[in-house]
Amino acid sequence: MIAAIAILAAVVFNVLPKGFKTSHEQVGTGKPALVFVYDPNLAVSNSQTEQMNAAREQLNDQAFFLIARMGTPEGDQFIAKYRVKSAEMLLFDPAGKLVKKEYALKTSNELINWLQSQIK
Repeated sequence: MIAAIAILAAVVFNVLPKGFKTSHEQVGTGKPALVFVYDPNLAVSNSQTEQMNAAREQLNDQAFFLIARMGTPEGDQFIAKYRVKSAEMLLFDPAGKLVKKEYALKTSNELINWLQSQIK
């Protein structure tokens, strides 16, 4: 029984996106921000976070890469504020103005192009 719980915990831990902040206070703080509405029940969520990681590697610290995770207080608050649905991607300019909103899946190159249009 304990082994089954440990295996289940490991599986759940491995499907969580790694390295993305789930708070959104960085939006509007001088860098463009990309926020992805992460739904753990959709396969596209994991694929999209992989593309976000690839884009983040190329852009270094020129932009913020964030997620709004469905089912969490922070995520649900963000989702309600911007009236978005699961698997949507939102691009904010450095001042925090929403400039683009589309559904995933976007490639790392598409994300880089989005963000470079906002990098000053």
